[in-house]
Amino acid sequence: MAGKRILLIEPGYKNKYPPLGLMKIAQYHGPNGKNDHVTFVKGEDPSVLSQAWDRIYVTTLFSFEYPKISTSIDYALKVANGQADKVFVGGIAASLMHERFVEERRWQGVRFIKGLLTGPPAKALQLDDFSEELYSDDYSNTAIEDLVPDYSILSQIDYEYPVRDAYFAYTSRGCIRKCHFCGVPKLEGMQRDVESLTAIVRSIDEMYGPKKDLILMDNNVVASPRFKDIIAEIRDLGFTPGAKLTRPGSRVAVQRRVDFNQGVDARILCKDPMYLRELATICLKPLRIAFDHLGVRKPYEQAVRYAHEHGLTELSNYMLYNFHDDPADLFERMRLNVTLNEELNIRVWSFPMRYQPTNRPDRGHIGDKWSRFELRSMQIILQATHGVVSGEPTFFRRAFGDTVAEYETILMMPHDMIFNRDWYDKLDGRGEYDQYLAEAKRLSPERRHELKTLLSSCDPRHYHTLPGLTDDEGIRSILQFYMPRPKDELMSIWRKQAEWSAVAHALNVPEDERVEDAGLDAEEEPIITIAEPARARKAA
Repeated sequence: MAGKRILLIEPGYKNKYPPLGLMKIAQYHGPNGKNDHVTFVKGEDPSVLSQAWDRIYVTTLFSFEYPKISTSIDYALKVANGQADKVFVGGIAASLMHERFVEERRWQGVRFIKGLLTGPPAKALQLDDFSEELYSDDYSNTAIEDLVPDYSILSQIDYEYPVRDAYFAYTSRGCIRKCHFCGVPKLEGMQRDVESLTAIVRSIDEMYGPKKDLILMDNNVVASPRFKDIIAEIRDLGFTPGAKLTRPGSRVAVQRRVDFNQGVDARILCKDPMYLRELATICLKPLRIAFDHLGVRKPYEQAVRYAHEHGLTELSNYMLYNFHDDPADLFERMRLNVTLNEELNIRVWSFPMRYQPTNRPDRGHIGDKWSRFELRSMQIILQATHGVVSGEPTFFRRAFGDTVAEYETILMMPHDMIFNRDWYDKLDGRGEYDQYLAEAKRLSPERRHELKTLLSSCDPRHYHTLPGLTDDEGIRSILQFYMPRPKDELMSIWRKQAEWSAVAHALNVPEDERVEDAGLDAEEEPIITIAEPARARKAA
């Protein structure tokens, strides 16, 4: 039965890591498995329309990518000539929003796989032996989830993943926590250990050659009862401090690193310096520690101090916001890293991660203590800094202010003033900026709240309607500064000013150490918008 035509589709979104699930499915169907012909595409590649396919797999990632995922599923059905029973959809979004996918009428007959492909392949893929579906009798082979990823398919597409020269593996699955903002408990369940890391690495070496880095996707590795054994295994694989890889035929050795890319749990790290002592024996870069709310400040700070004591000075953390926190909570967490940087002479990079419900098909969630306008302001700050919050004091104060009050003031600034900070601080926009600050200072807290409510009520292209919705002359006057500038005016500003983004480039945070998705390219209200010609700004 070998020689079947198998198509793997990854939707056309931007993502940092290759699709591990599809890589394992490719191994199942490929030359080391069923010996089928496997083709991998990203997005809606028209070249596959002219061929007949025996099975089509579509992977899914974040739930907020639902529009692009939907496009790929529709395309898969088109490629299959409407034969829905040939189309299989799995991955994170398909698992977390399973009912939504299943209930979509135009996708009736498509198989939506919930969770991991554990167990016999025929069972995991929901194959019907009565209908004699392809490989429906396969109840004896290794579970697809446990297969070695097939790296060869990555050469079939032009897209380059920021992290690709790496072993992608797990030493544990699931998590001991049940955080309400996280999808892991639904996807993977309680924490458990997995097969030998050494076996996976050795198999990848034999099939595809050695890789530079070791990317471990465990959700909470420090909670594993085998934690010390896991670290020892990583050392035995050669990933010790200063480790380098020299490939056959190359004279240049490349620095290796280990990355627990989902971060480690400060609430466990703070209990015993043993955890950081062990982590310091591998080439870990960076050490990622989650700092999701101020309630974990004490364990987080202790974990950072333990890290410093054991020579781990390159740190990174995920900072959840837009959940139960407010802007002041987020600022205090970011500001703590500045304090720790100065005191301990370390480097801590923060990556604020905007909370979105795991079953929501867009990025539109607004937390109870945030506003739509403030969230967009935060996104624009992060666009200017490429998603990085540096613990370097000068950079931090410039981007976020030095106090909660200053940060809240920045969040309420007109968005082109946030993004074009040099223009308004130092160049020709200074007069207009001073006028804005003077008018903002005259607003009472109640009027500032009304202004924020108005600005959060619509997209920037509709701001010209807002003066008609308030009787307050002060608010009407200050609204002029929020009107989007014409595109040609913005282009002129960008040509004249020193780009603030150059500061972010100077931060020297490698692309492969940044977060998987910071929402920087979310298609919300654009910075560039054609302004209403009848609503010209007052001269500065």
